[in-house]
Amino acid sequence: MNIYDSIRMGDLLKPYGFEVVTDTHDYSEDPDMIIFNTCHIREKAAEKVYSELDKVKKKKAIKNKNGQEMIIVVAGCTAQAEGEEVFRRAPYVDIVVGPQSYQNLPVLLEQVRRDKKWAIDLEFKENDKFDLLPEHNELKGPSAFLSIQEGCDKFCHFCVVPYTRGSEYSRKVPVIYREASKLVSLGTKEINLLGQNVSAYHTEVEGQQWNLGKLIKHLAKIKDLQRIRYTTSHPRDMLDSDLLSMHRNEPKLMPFLHLPVQSGSDKILKAMNRQHSRDFYFKIIDKFREHRLDIAFSSDFIVGYPGETDQDFRDTLDLVKRIGYAQCYSFKYSPRPGTPASVLENQVQEDVKSERLYILQELLAKQQLEFNQSMVGKVLPVLLQKDGKKRGQLIGKSPYMQSVFIVAPKEKEGQVVDVSITEGFQNSLAGVI
Repeated sequence: MNIYDSIRMGDLLKPYGFEVVTDTHDYSEDPDMIIFNTCHIREKAAEKVYSELDKVKKKKAIKNKNGQEMIIVVAGCTAQAEGEEVFRRAPYVDIVVGPQSYQNLPVLLEQVRRDKKWAIDLEFKENDKFDLLPEHNELKGPSAFLSIQEGCDKFCHFCVVPYTRGSEYSRKVPVIYREASKLVSLGTKEINLLGQNVSAYHTEVEGQQWNLGKLIKHLAKIKDLQRIRYTTSHPRDMLDSDLLSMHRNEPKLMPFLHLPVQSGSDKILKAMNRQHSRDFYFKIIDKFREHRLDIAFSSDFIVGYPGETDQDFRDTLDLVKRIGYAQCYSFKYSPRPGTPASVLENQVQEDVKSERLYILQELLAKQQLEFNQSMVGKVLPVLLQKDGKKRGQLIGKSPYMQSVFIVAPKEKEGQVVDVSITEGFQNSLAGVI
């Protein structure tokens, strides 16, 4: 979602004379504006922005001393959560703008230039946001993100999303179809439908309720669109017949599903307010495997949630072993200000969290390597996306989101090619056309 928002902010500023430059993290290209598009989901992500801001503090001072402009913007969920606190901790920041109001970035820029003081916008105006974003006018790459839903109404007790992204909002079908068609006309082959809770997508079309399954069926009609993905889903919204039918019947929908579970313990799932059990999660997995035999899964896990015992953690390991994942994300629990879990007294000790995370990640890494090695000898359609590290090498994505390295001419970039997989590594595959 942040990648999509970052791209759209660049689109917003181009009519005002700005060009996006390559971010090398040392700011050697002497930019006139730097936008930090931030995450607030974990403490480490939120604190990292202040470390980065400190790096540009002196650079801005030098430019200002020479009579040059450098605008510093803090955008995204940390901006939304911390608001004016950003200016207190980093008074050289010019603009603070939330993820639901970045469409007003050009107005805020003019305000800063006019009033010679900082500007802030943290309003929640979902309809405004997409109405004011410009149309795509250049290729974003062979694979592109498209936001169809934002916000979340689930209120998991560890999560800040409902407070930083707002309540669930689904975009209308015609504007999504138009944006998808435009991306495809520019050369995009794969579209990844985005939402904080994308499986909760719903809207009305001519008096009928449309869900994610119906939307995917509609988008699949776009002639030159070759691949469709969606992320991120919540288990409570997954047992939908239209969506299951798409996984069985629509070849453009990739056989890969990211379905966060967070814990394998019923006690912890209840404490997290996930509003589903481990058995319900198993039921979802079984249903999707019935409809698509070759489907693979990824997930998110939090270890060390307040009150998690050794048995709760063993339940998580048991769930992982029973399902078998292609890849996963796993983290130590991080208290987020304002969430119910942050004020619980039964916090797990840091060394216990670290040990459990190590054990879980060892298991997940073993499963990922086994899954990647199971591809050896198979022929997979791979969307070639960019240059590899070696000369004459291109990198692409398999249907299962694996990075695939092959030797191929540059003109193959942006195409889907059949690749015979020769090697499977921890984080990638190698093959030949």
